[in-house]
Amino acid sequence: MLARTSHQMKTPLRRGATRAVLLGAALSLPATLVLGGIGQAAPAAHARADAAYAVGTSAAGLDDPRAKDIAMRVVSSAENSSLDWRGQFKYIEDIGDGRGYTAGIIGFCSGTGDMLDLVELYTKKKPGNPLATYLPALRKVNGSDSHDGLGKSFEDAWRKAAQDKAFQDAQESERDRVYFDPAVKQAKNDGLRALGQFIYYDAIVMHGNGGDKYSFGGIRKTALSKARPPAQGGDEKTYLNAFLDARKKAMQSEKAHEDTSRVDTAQRVFLNSGNFDFKPPLKWKVYGDSFEIKE
Repeated sequence: MLARTSHQMKTPLRRGATRAVLLGAALSLPATLVLGGIGQAAPAAHARADAAYAVGTSAAGLDDPRAKDIAMRVVSSAENSSLDWRGQFKYIEDIGDGRGYTAGIIGFCSGTGDMLDLVELYTKKKPGNPLATYLPALRKVNGSDSHDGLGKSFEDAWRKAAQDKAFQDAQESERDRVYFDPAVKQAKNDGLRALGQFIYYDAIVMHGNGGDKYSFGGIRKTALSKARPPAQGGDEKTYLNAFLDARKKAMQSEKAHEDTSRVDTAQRVFLNSGNFDFKPPLKWKVYGDSFEIKE
């Protein structure tokens, strides 16, 4: 696989600081509540909100198996410079972003807690696996970029475990629990169709699902201060542009994210074309590389 370069790095330890799923309170907000300081919806907007929400949830969502596979391929184009996301189960390296090892299909990190959770889940399902003996070391290095107790033997063990269907299943399970499911659930609650669900998912993958300014919760809060989502009677394109504007500022706040092409020449391209259902054909660029999904 192609190694990640510096412009592909994720925010150092951000996910570790905000790992808990903090979306629960937002998920049940009714359409009449004030969101993000933009004021209470006028009574006349209620019917529009209901209609917009119906549009946003009637089509197949990102959790449709085919749409989910497309989403994984587009994320992989940015994370691994490849559309072959299933080829990344064995991926592991330290990309120098302060988060220790980055590995697997969604970039589980030894310094942010999600790699530890993954290996604990795998060991619970399959005791005696190649990674089980590294659990004490993973607990020790959590929250740092240290390789103490890990190193080449751990890298080799990861690649060996990646051949095991049980470990592959565990990676997919943790991806869904921590990133994919919360993103899709919140996007559906906001009345967003598959493209908006993908935009939320990609943001959570990079920034984590916490509530600080530059994590997903903070990005969404900034967007809500500028525009209403469809479930609040707003225009879907206007809201998603506001979200991407906020996402871009979050990326630009740190050197590791200074290349914002995954927003500018990918997600914004899909949005400007009006492809709210996120259906092929799709053409985009990330970091200057061109990609295409024909069907």
